Amino acid sequence: MTDHVVVERRMLEALVCPVTQAQLTWDAERQELISKAANLAFPVRDGIPIMLVSEARPLE
Repeated sequence: MTDHVVVERRMLEALVCPVTQAQLTWDAERQELISKAANLAFPVRDGIPIMLVSEARPLE
């Protein structure tokens, strides 16, 4: 999908990392929610955050 999704501020404030319960940040370029505490990036597909550790990408 090439369309970029806009993440609403309320959704971002409500979601937390499933591993650490820490706050997430939005990476609009990669369409991912970033957990710096867990060093993971969770994908957002078709506007839906995929908050499964098995779907997360380790940060470099």
